[in-house]
Amino acid sequence: MASFKFLIFLSSLLVISLLSLASGNEAAPTYSYHFCSNTTFTANSTYQSNLDLVLSSLSSKATPVTGFSNAFASEVSGLFLCRGDVNTTVCQDCVANAAKGILQSCPFQIGAIIWYDECLLRYSNESIFATINEGPWVSLPNSLFILDAEIGHRLNELLNRTMNSLATLASNSLTGKKFATEEEEFNSSQALSQTLSKTLYSLVQCTPDLTVSDCYKCIRGAIGTLPSCCYGQQGGRVLLPSCNIRYELYSFYNVTAASPAFPPPPLPLPPGKSKSSLIIIIAIVVPIAGSVVLFSIGCFFLRRRIKKTYNTSLAENVGVEITCVGSLQFDLGTIDAATNNFSDDNKIGKGGFGTVYKGTLYNGQEIAVKRLSKSFGQGVEEFKNEVMLVAKLQHKNLVRLLRFCLEGHEKILVYEYVPNSSLDYFLFDTERQRQLDWLTRYKIIGGIAQGLFYLHEDSRLRIIHHDLKASNVLLDSNMNPKISDFGMARIFVMDQTQGNTSRIVGTYGYMSPEYAMHGRFFVKSDVFSFGVLLLEIISGKMNNCFYQSEHDEDLLSFIWKQWKNGTPLKLLDPTLRDSFSKNEVIRCIHIGLLCVQEDPASRPTMATVVLMLDSHSVSLQLPQQPAFLFRRKAKRNMNTKEAGHDDSTTQSVPYSVDDASITQIHPR
Repeated sequence: MASFKFLIFLSSLLVISLLSLASGNEAAPTYSYHFCSNTTFTANSTYQSNLDLVLSSLSSKATPVTGFSNAFASEVSGLFLCRGDVNTTVCQDCVANAAKGILQSCPFQIGAIIWYDECLLRYSNESIFATINEGPWVSLPNSLFILDAEIGHRLNELLNRTMNSLATLASNSLTGKKFATEEEEFNSSQALSQTLSKTLYSLVQCTPDLTVSDCYKCIRGAIGTLPSCCYGQQGGRVLLPSCNIRYELYSFYNVTAASPAFPPPPLPLPPGKSKSSLIIIIAIVVPIAGSVVLFSIGCFFLRRRIKKTYNTSLAENVGVEITCVGSLQFDLGTIDAATNNFSDDNKIGKGGFGTVYKGTLYNGQEIAVKRLSKSFGQGVEEFKNEVMLVAKLQHKNLVRLLRFCLEGHEKILVYEYVPNSSLDYFLFDTERQRQLDWLTRYKIIGGIAQGLFYLHEDSRLRIIHHDLKASNVLLDSNMNPKISDFGMARIFVMDQTQGNTSRIVGTYGYMSPEYAMHGRFFVKSDVFSFGVLLLEIISGKMNNCFYQSEHDEDLLSFIWKQWKNGTPLKLLDPTLRDSFSKNEVIRCIHIGLLCVQEDPASRPTMATVVLMLDSHSVSLQLPQQPAFLFRRKAKRNMNTKEAGHDDSTTQSVPYSVDDASITQIHPR
């Protein structure tokens, strides 16, 4: 009898397990991230009442058809999107949790978005329906790295092909979901220092209200961030308001429930239907079916062609690639002649990525040649692809990449030559800093802000600089600033062979606290570096070499003390005492303090900074206490020693990676 009861108990457990699996794992939704606007509404206001109506409406609309709905009440627009593979119950639970979570995470904000693994929910005081919204966005790399560089490289190539294919499938989906997944096998049978799955699971999704072109654009934009955030990781995702992508080496979605990109064949017509109805149905179905077949055939041959290209030999690939990038490539002999065989007499700088030489081409054109260090282990194709992308960036406040050279073990970048050296050459020299009057400094501040804004929000790559500082700002013949090494951070992040996954690349004094202490880097971390640089330009002092009597303060703590005491002009460079605009100086100090606040969310975006510099009518928030990274001289000396400080303009500082994912947020 006891055995019989035990069998019944086991059977019950089995039935419960099967029901749980069939229901699609109805555990509580998994929170991913949220973003709040900077503007608030008044409690118990009309806006709050309308927002409550919108969230209530969304919570009641979670349906299994498209997993998407929107709602509107007066000035409040809202929508939700459930992941394409989840069932009705999971979708409803996620939206209900999101409606509560968004109010807790963003109390009294006029706009907000919250992402879960299973859904997203957002609202705004502006219309968000049928409109592509590519910002704010956040990337969430998996915390696990791929230790084998070759396997990582091949996985990146497979990921790129798969994601591009899914972008086409999802944006052209006829199911109404604009959702696509794929499982791809890749060869990881080589000896590895870690165990990896042999299957790559990928997912892309748009809100169904987008047009085909907007959906494709949104997904492609998300794919474009993968190299800088997630290459070398065992998984990652990029979350945007209008779309999202994700990949892992494990099944993170319900493979069997994931909807196909195209609808199944129509069911047979039930008996008893009229002949006219049959004709109408045929007239509707046949053109659609024909279009689907033609599109499927096109996709088949396209993927076959891509696969064929991928499987060709390296020599053949290089030959094909040269026809695309040949116009940008110099031969090594030309570089040798221009730099007199990399003569020390032509050396004009040295940084963490390599040495810079001045060169002169046969036609008299002056160039700056960056010879990357031999340990720069990025693959040939990755290097060429990145060069092609960076070379397309055009802005008056960026140093222009002209050409490259790739022969043997040499990897060389050729830039325009900027004659007046770097900003630190003038700014931190007691004699030369006199050449920087206030008008020149204000122009330099504005130019740097414009260049950084372009990298963050206007360029097609959304580049985060990672190491903005005075030595990385060059000055042309008219003392206009040009940011340099803006593409090197992007290229350097992709290089996994040097162990950069466990080392922070940057310069103490300019690093934001979240990067220096936790390895987390956002666009707002670049804003922090800009704030430090702005305050250095005003004071003529370096942040990490600043001393105030015996207390050994850093520049930020000294400026904060003067600001609280109502004496901000005490930090002004003495060479500017005779001629400066008091209002402009104080406003710039104010902006600088806003940029170096400890909480990244409290710092302005570069778009806001540009606006604040251009228009004095824009009101500024009161700054909070900035982040003080240098408390004691002993600590600074220890940090400098750990960083292996030399004459390099870029240093590396060891840190431990948290178990949690390293997050990069990119608000726009």
